[in-house]
Amino acid sequence: MQRFTAKRSVQNISVSLWRRCISSTSQAATASVKDSDEFQARLPPFAYTPPPYTGPSADVILEKRKEFLSPSMFCLYRKPLNIVDGKMQYLFDESGRRYLDAFAGIAVVNCGHCHPDVVEPVINQIKRLQHPTVLYLNHAIAEFSEALASKLPGDLKVVFFTNSGTEANELALMMAKLYTGCQDIVSVRNGYHGNAAATMGATGQSMWKFNVVQNSVHHALNPDPYRGVFGSDGEKYAKELQDLIQYGTTGHIAGFICEAIQGVGGIVELAPGYLSAAYDTVKKAGGLFIADEVQSGFARTGNFWGFEAHNVVPDIVTMAKGIGNGFPLGAVVTTPEIAAVLTRRSYFNTFGGNSVSTTAGLAVLNVIEKEKLQENAAMVGSYLKEKLTQLKEKHEIIGDVRGRGLMLGVELVSDRKLKTPATAETLHIMDQMKELGVLIGKGGYFGNVFRITPPLCFTKDDADFLVEAMDYSMSKM
Repeated sequence: MQRFTAKRSVQNISVSLWRRCISSTSQAATASVKDSDEFQARLPPFAYTPPPYTGPSADVILEKRKEFLSPSMFCLYRKPLNIVDGKMQYLFDESGRRYLDAFAGIAVVNCGHCHPDVVEPVINQIKRLQHPTVLYLNHAIAEFSEALASKLPGDLKVVFFTNSGTEANELALMMAKLYTGCQDIVSVRNGYHGNAAATMGATGQSMWKFNVVQNSVHHALNPDPYRGVFGSDGEKYAKELQDLIQYGTTGHIAGFICEAIQGVGGIVELAPGYLSAAYDTVKKAGGLFIADEVQSGFARTGNFWGFEAHNVVPDIVTMAKGIGNGFPLGAVVTTPEIAAVLTRRSYFNTFGGNSVSTTAGLAVLNVIEKEKLQENAAMVGSYLKEKLTQLKEKHEIIGDVRGRGLMLGVELVSDRKLKTPATAETLHIMDQMKELGVLIGKGGYFGNVFRITPPLCFTKDDADFLVEAMDYSMSKM
C-alpha cells in the first residue's frame, strides 16, 4: 500500500496541518467518475429529490468567503462542497448529487436534516412571535426548560439558556468559581471546551489556544486507552489527577470539567473506571463536577447523556449542538443551590431562551422520544462499530476503532506499533469517500481520526454503505 508522508513531524504539528484539507494537493488520484457513479447508484433508496438550485456556484461562494469572511475559516476537502439542500441523513450539492452525511454538521443534526416535526413548529412560532425577550412571559422557554430538566437525574433542574457550547461552558466555569470561592479549574489534556477566555484555558490542545492570559487552569493526563501513558488503567489516571490537585493547587478546586467522550480530540473514550474515581477525588477537593455534554448529549452515544455510562451524577451539565438540531442554542443545567450564585449580581443573556430556538429544542426532545432515536443510536452504532472493527483486520492503516452509539472514531496510523499518525492519508481517504458519496469529519490532535457522528436516524444500510466506501478508498491507497 502506497504511503503518504506528512510535511511536518508530529512533534511540530500546527494549525496549518489541521487545515491541510483545504490546501492539500495530494498526488494520488481521487476516485474515478465511473467508480463514483457506481457507488452513487448503490446509495440506499431515499424518496426525496431536491428542487433545482439556482444560486451562485461553489467557485463564486468561495471567492466571497475569501474576501469577506474570517481568514481563520477553512473548508473540508480539496475541492470544497457547496451544500444547498438536506433531508434526514442526506445532503445535496448544487448539482443535486446526494451524499450520505456521517458528520451531521459536527454532531449537531441529531434528528436529521430538515425534520418536518422540527421545522413545522419552528415555522409556526416564527410566524407568531420571533423574539419577545425573557423579560416577558412566554410558554416556549417554560415548556422546554421543564422538559429538559426531566431528562436529568437528581436535583439537576434549573436551566440557563445560552446560544452555544462555548457560552454554556463559560457560564458553568464561572458558577463553579462563585459557588466554591476557589479559582482553580482542572480539565483533561486533549479535551475541547470552547474558544472564549475561560473555555480556551480549559481546552487541552495547543492548536485551539491563542496567546492570551489563561489563568488558574490545570490539565490532568488524558485517560486515553489507545495513546495514554497508562493505557486502559483508569485508576492510575485518577491517581494522577489526585496528585495534580494535591501538588499543583491549594488542595481545593472550583471544579473539574470533562467530556464523557472527547469529540474534537478524536472520539476518545475515557479509560474504564476513570470518571467515577475522578468524581470522588474532585468532591474531596471541594470542587464541582461539570459534565460537558455538548457533543455527546441528546442520545448520540446510545445513552441520553454520555456521563450516564460512568455512574456519576454531575453538579453541572452543559449542552449545545444536538439540543436544537441546528438552531443556535445551548444550556447549563444545575441544582437550585448552585444556581442561586447568579443572584449575587445580574446575569442576563439577550438571546438565550429565544422563543424560536426553545421551540426547536422542545421539538427535538419530542422527535428523539417519538422515533426512538436513542435506541436506534445504540443499535446502529453497535452494528457500525463492529463493521469498522472488522475493517481494521483488513487494513493495517486502521490503528483503533472506538466510541459508543453514533459517536465513533477511526484512528489512522502509518505504523501500528509506533502509532505514527497517518495525517496525509486521512485527508486523502476523506476526499475519496466524498467522491463516492460519503461525508465524514476528522479530528484528533494530529488530524488523523475519522469522526463519525451521523444523524441518529442513520440505518444499517447507511452503515453498510459507509463501510463499503471506506474499504474501497483504503484499498486504492
